[in-house]
Amino acid sequence: MTRQILDDSRVHPAIRARIADEGRAVIAEVEAEVAANAVVVVGMGWNPFPAKARKWLDAAGVAYKYLEYGNYASQWRKRLPLKLWTGWTTFPMIFIDGQFIGGYDNLAKLDPATLKKGSRT
Repeated sequence: MTRQILDDSRVHPAIRARIADEGRAVIAEVEAEVAANAVVVVGMGWNPFPAKARKWLDAAGVAYKYLEYGNYASQWRKRLPLKLWTGWTTFPMIFIDGQFIGGYDNLAKLDPATLKKGSRT
């Protein structure tokens, strides 16, 4: 699967570095947690779907790492690069064994018995 992205040749040289660096820190933070944890849920406050995902994982006894980036009124600059990076426009963003699986609806379709058990962090 290849996603469409604006070619560098069409970006003015004066802003290329800014575009390249935008969101690098938050993406690196998520990548580090994905590498260190079998299940990672990236969410935001005031949104019921990250809470539903956490409740589903808790009920299944699945260990996970939860990362929260603001709410509808804050930290949108951290969330936007994550949307561009994953190609997913909503939260939560859920990673299992290093693979992005989508959001809560996608998680709820999985068999909890196939996921690793343990306490959440």
